[in-house]
Amino acid sequence: MTERKPPGMKTQDWVEAQLKRAQQAGEFDNLAGAGKPLKLSDGHDPDWWVKDFIRRENVETDALLPSAMQLRKEKQQIHEKVRGMRRESEVREYLADLNNRIRIAIRDTSGPVVPTGQVDEEVVIAQWRMDRPAREPISGPAEPPQPKKKSFWQRLFS
Repeated sequence: MTERKPPGMKTQDWVEAQLKRAQQAGEFDNLAGAGKPLKLSDGHDPDWWVKDFIRRENVETDALLPSAMQLRKEKQQIHEKVRGMRRESEVREYLADLNNRIRIAIRDTSGPVVPTGQVDEEVVIAQWRMDRPAREPISGPAEPPQPKKKSFWQRLFS
């Protein structure tokens, strides 16, 4: 940990003094990448550092799209999304939420105008029903249940 800056000393002078002290101690010798060229982009790209960060951190690039484009992309992938849902009420709730977000995006347009119509819920639900595997009927017991045999005392007093 570094020591505190002495009072009355300029910050720039204090940093320079620390750098000189570290250089004399040899702390900058044999660093990784020493003597190698920097990785600069071909040509002048002012956003090279953002692109490098996205690649290095594996950031999902869909999050960088404008909201209208995100909605349009989500609408295109709707069948894959509802395929994993188990109940019709869950599918209807998701579709209602998506249509509500599309309505808000149409009403409050800021940024590029991307035509995105609402989703026809009945068509998506019909497709969802067709994609679901047919349920096997639950088979009941093969034999009708036998009535319980009456005890001696029940037969005696009946």
